Amino acid sequence: MLRRLRDEVCFANQNLPRAGLVTMHSGNASGYDPETGLMVIKPSGMDYDRLTPEALVAVDVTSGTVLEGQLKPSVDLPHHLFLYQNLPNVFGIVHTHSNHATAFAAVEEPIPAALTAIADEFGGPIPCAPYVDNEGDHIGRSILAHRRERCPAILLGHHGVFAWGGSPREALKAAVMVEDVAKTVWLARQLGRPADLPDKEIEKWWDRYQHRYGQ
Repeated sequence: MLRRLRDEVCFANQNLPRAGLVTMHSGNASGYDPETGLMVIKPSGMDYDRLTPEALVAVDVTSGTVLEGQLKPSVDLPHHLFLYQNLPNVFGIVHTHSNHATAFAAVEEPIPAALTAIADEFGGPIPCAPYVDNEGDHIGRSILAHRRERCPAILLGHHGVFAWGGSPREALKAAVMVEDVAKTVWLARQLGRPADLPDKEIEKWWDRYQHRYGQ
């Protein structure tokens, strides 16, 4: 099980630069196996082209103790731990500083539900939490306080993006879609001020995408 989780988390991390969500060694992805109580996460400051499944750091989610790996875990480990401990059914987390989404975060503004793609994946606007520092559980508590219940992502004021899901791949998908819709909304604002979809229409699109789309 841990080997498969290492492979999945490595895949998610390696796809962050491929999707244009990170530069150099910024950002990270992790995954959690509730049966063993272990998570694996990217090592701190490691370039993505050097990353292998074996290089990932295994951590006990309850205690935060590093159990496997010779490298230091990401400095964002406390935030990942806090979210796994407090968000049931979340088994993958991605953190990025992707450009267009982080531009919204820089002005502490949510990404409005102006697109059907936003309604599909996020069920409404993507919220933006106000700025907090990176000490202790401040970021984790801010995410819990300001997230929307069915939205698998949040912007952190003056910082970046956290996205999550039922697996590392789901978290990666959410992070990719955050940046994609942020870019489209930003482009739309060069032409005018895009209107939000009505709540009733958001519900229609979200229900179709979540319950009838795909195989």
